[in-house]
Amino acid sequence: MSRKRQGRRSKGKVYLVGAGPGDPGLATLRAVEVLKEADVIVFDQLVGRELLAVAPHGAEMIDAGKYASHHKLQQDEINEVLAERALAGNTVVRLKGGDPYLFGRGGEEAEFLVEKGVSVETVPGVTSALAVPAVAGIPVTHRDFSSAVTVVTGHDSPTKKGGAVDWAKIARLDSTIVVLMGMKNLSDIARKLVSEGKPSTTPVAIIERGTRTDQVVTVGDLGNIAAKARRAGAKAPAIIVIGEVVRMRGRLGGRQ
Repeated sequence: MSRKRQGRRSKGKVYLVGAGPGDPGLATLRAVEVLKEADVIVFDQLVGRELLAVAPHGAEMIDAGKYASHHKLQQDEINEVLAERALAGNTVVRLKGGDPYLFGRGGEEAEFLVEKGVSVETVPGVTSALAVPAVAGIPVTHRDFSSAVTVVTGHDSPTKKGGAVDWAKIARLDSTIVVLMGMKNLSDIARKLVSEGKPSTTPVAIIERGTRTDQVVTVGDLGNIAAKARRAGAKAPAIIVIGEVVRMRGRLGGRQ
């Protein structure tokens, strides 16, 4: 049931909101502001419950999280829920981990909603690709090590136009590589990069539950990181950082 306020617009609106990298303190002021006005919140797995706590009493909470071997809602179902609730006159917050347009499928959701005639506003979030390494004491660029950063998915869509990630091209880049959603394919990613020319001694850091109080970091190199990850029991959600900047860890006062 919508908590329609006096004077509310007859047509609702969807806010695509980035919740940030995990620590609720890293959510933006605008994200908190729209959450406080929400009638409906559709949230992902990586969104902290502390952030959801700022929602108004009585707001409808819909868990759209994608868990191992189980999705609470399929993407087309999420799209339909957002449109349905907004067209019923609700203020809807689609709350996504990190930034909604960086591997968050926010672009697909916005496209669907606009086609349905729903008003959409995007509230950018602090992306985990930059924030998680930073909190762990790893700058993704550094004048002594890297002047560029490449952010890539480790779980590419088989239906994407143009095919899968071209690891051969990525291996030739003189940049830090940040891999999101790559834990399942970690061994293959490391093997492909080495086979395409990256030295096996290239440093790698796996950062689990980045920016949160239970953050864990496993460090190795392309030649041994898969074995180290298995021994450490490393698992998603995690960010993988590949490059010489990993050597800065421990020197910048980051969370260990």
